[in-house]
Amino acid sequence: MCEELAALQSLKGTTTGEDIFGKVCQTMEESDLDWSKLASITTDRAPSMVGASRGLIGRMNREMEERGLTASLQVHCLIHQQALCCKVLKWDSVIKVVVSCINFIRAKGLKHRQFQQFLSELESAHGDVLYYTEVRWLSRGRVLRRFYELLPEINAFLHSKDKTVPELIDPEWKWHLAFLTDVTEMLNSLNLQLQGQGKLICDMYSHIKAFEVKLALLLEQVKKHNFINLPATQNLSAENPAVPFPAEKCVEALEMLKAEFGVRFRLLHVNAKEIRLFQNPFIADIDEAQPSYQFELAELQNCDVLKDAFKPNSLIDFYAALPNDMYPNIKKHAMKMFTLFGSTYICEQTFSHMKHLKTPMRSRLTD
Repeated sequence: MCEELAALQSLKGTTTGEDIFGKVCQTMEESDLDWSKLASITTDRAPSMVGASRGLIGRMNREMEERGLTASLQVHCLIHQQALCCKVLKWDSVIKVVVSCINFIRAKGLKHRQFQQFLSELESAHGDVLYYTEVRWLSRGRVLRRFYELLPEINAFLHSKDKTVPELIDPEWKWHLAFLTDVTEMLNSLNLQLQGQGKLICDMYSHIKAFEVKLALLLEQVKKHNFINLPATQNLSAENPAVPFPAEKCVEALEMLKAEFGVRFRLLHVNAKEIRLFQNPFIADIDEAQPSYQFELAELQNCDVLKDAFKPNSLIDFYAALPNDMYPNIKKHAMKMFTLFGSTYICEQTFSHMKHLKTPMRSRLTD
C-alpha cells in the first residue's frame, strides 16, 4: 500500500460539480484507473462537491450506476469536521477582546517594537504576541495560550499607551479566557493527532472516540470544580480570584461541544462495526458480522498461527500474509478499509507546499 497524490488538475473559469467531475474522469482515463476499485470519495462537503444532482458526488454516483457498480462510500474529511466542531465555542466576548488587543499592539510598527522591547526589559518568557487567523485551525489555541501567559504584561503596556481594556482586569473574564485556552488546546491536540500521512481510518476513529470519552469525563469534572486536566484554569484557581468559577457557562459550552461531536461523527459511528472488524478481526463478533464474513472469521479466529502473527501496528503485513483462497472476503474488506481516506490531508499539504513555493517575492511567471 502507498499513499500519494495521483494528479493535480487546473480548473480555469467555473468550478462547478460538472467541471470537477470532468477533471476526475480525465485523471481516471490518463492513469488507467478501474472504476470498480473506487472505494470512497473524501471531500470537504462544499456544495459543488456533495450536490445530489449537479455536485461531484451525485455525478460520480450516476457514473457508477451506469457502469453497474455499487456507489462508493462518501466521507467528510474528519479533520475538517473536527475544525467545524470547534466553531461551536465562539465565545466572542473573549475572542474579540483578545484580537482587538493584539491588533492594537501589532498594527503599527513603532508600537510593536516598543512592546517587544517592553517584554525584553521584563525578561518575559515570550518575546511577542501572535496574530489570530480564523482559517488556520490551530492558530486560536496558540494565540489564546500566548495571550493568557502574557496577560499582566499586555495590560501594563496598554495602560502605558492610555488604552483601557476593562475586561483584562475583570475576574470573570479571566476565568473565561483560561477555560477557553484549555479547551481549545485540547481540540488542537486532537487535530494534530488526525493529521499526517499514512493515517488509517481505524486509527483516526480511535482518536475521535477517545476525545468524546475525554469530553464526557471533563464535563463531570468541571461540574465538581475539578480542574486537574485544565492547567490554565487550575493555575487561575490557585490565585483565589474574587469571583467564583462560572461553572454554568463553561458546562453549557462543553455540552454544546459534546453534542456537536455526536452529530458530526454520527456516520462514522454507524460504520463502527466494519472499522472494528478491520482493526482486529480476532475480537470481532461473528454473530454481528455480515454472512459473507462469518465462515472466514470462524476459520481465522481459531487459527493459532495467524493469531500469534497478528500485530495491530502492522495491519498491512498481516492482511498481505492471509491466503487468498481461504479469506477472499476478509481481504477484500481490508483492501477497501486501507484505501479509505479519512481526511483530505494530502490535498491540504499540497496547498501548503504551493504557498511556500509561490511567495509574494517570487519571480512571477504565467502559463
